[in-house]
Amino acid sequence: MSAKVILKAKRAQPFFGRHPWVFAGAIERVEGAPADGDEVELVSHGGNFVARGLYNSQSKINVRLYCWEADVPLDRAFFYSRISRAVQLRHDVLKLNTPEGGYRVCFSESDYLSGMVVDRYGDWLTVQFTALGLARRREIIIDVLRELLNPKGIYLRTEKGIGKLEGVELHDQLLWGEPPPADLSIAENGMRFLVNLTEGQKTGYYLDQRDNRAAVARLCVGKRVLDAFCYSGGFGLYAANAGASEVLSVDASEPALELARRNANANNLSNITFANADVFKHLGELVASGRQFDVVVLDPPKFARNRAAVPEALKGYRRLHQLALKLLAKDGILVSCCCTGLIAMTDLEELLAQVSTEARRDLQIIERRGPAADHPVAVTCRESGYLKCLISRVL
Repeated sequence: MSAKVILKAKRAQPFFGRHPWVFAGAIERVEGAPADGDEVELVSHGGNFVARGLYNSQSKINVRLYCWEADVPLDRAFFYSRISRAVQLRHDVLKLNTPEGGYRVCFSESDYLSGMVVDRYGDWLTVQFTALGLARRREIIIDVLRELLNPKGIYLRTEKGIGKLEGVELHDQLLWGEPPPADLSIAENGMRFLVNLTEGQKTGYYLDQRDNRAAVARLCVGKRVLDAFCYSGGFGLYAANAGASEVLSVDASEPALELARRNANANNLSNITFANADVFKHLGELVASGRQFDVVVLDPPKFARNRAAVPEALKGYRRLHQLALKLLAKDGILVSCCCTGLIAMTDLEELLAQVSTEARRDLQIIERRGPAADHPVAVTCRESGYLKCLISRVL
């Protein structure tokens, strides 16, 4: 029989509403002696069943919820059902399962599997566990992924800091099958991108920006483009392929730029140059030299991992946008991306309003965008809607 986690009085409503995170402050007591990673029942203060989840005393999220049916255990059949539902969205609805494509198979809370991300790159899968309970069930999950997707190999990627937050020790490694080749590449919107599954950032490539890259590329024909925090090429390569007159791509990581150069060669692009530099410093130098661009793309990494870091993160975004407005020519296009989930779209818009007013430049938001459709947002956990992308005209 499962151990029970009893909620404090008047704290059950979010969980009846299917929010998956039960923090320690909402819990009155634990009945039984669940080990970290064990299955537990979440029960209201009045004794009513709420949901079934996985327990972890070492995490701020003491229970992650997965099922709201009292008689359904979190066994292989359950995970098969959940993962197959995620696969159905990508294959049957979004039609992303092309032989050489790349797409997100499973997106954690968005697919009601809190703490697990699965990406597909051609014949290989990458898996990332950010929850101890799912990490301890990885053999079941790998078996299900093999049955549903028939990959050649499955590689585990880890996120910095998760060991401390979740109390689970994981290392990047091959979980099953053949190791991914060094020259693994995917096809995306008619272009070819090399993906480093063993050393690249996150799970190897930023799949979430797929549609945003295409949207921005349409505005870059014949334009001078600056791509800040370019990683393996992304926006800059799309712009160059669309017919930009020149593209400057900047990133602090030389390995990322080496991959970007290889991607440029793979797509026969010569109208793009790369600068290995601190982005803030380099943008300041470009301002000092009088450089101007018609399109500036800002796609920085996450600046805040907790609420205490948000004020400093906003300072970073503000500084970037102040520099970008100085670099933009008349009627230029500004692309503002923010993957810091704790900063809302309204926060980003307010920052743009303040910076444009300070610079005495009128700014029109012409598109509000989010991640590609294989990164859905669960309405019961809107924290899963992390990525913001604003495309603006700066007069």
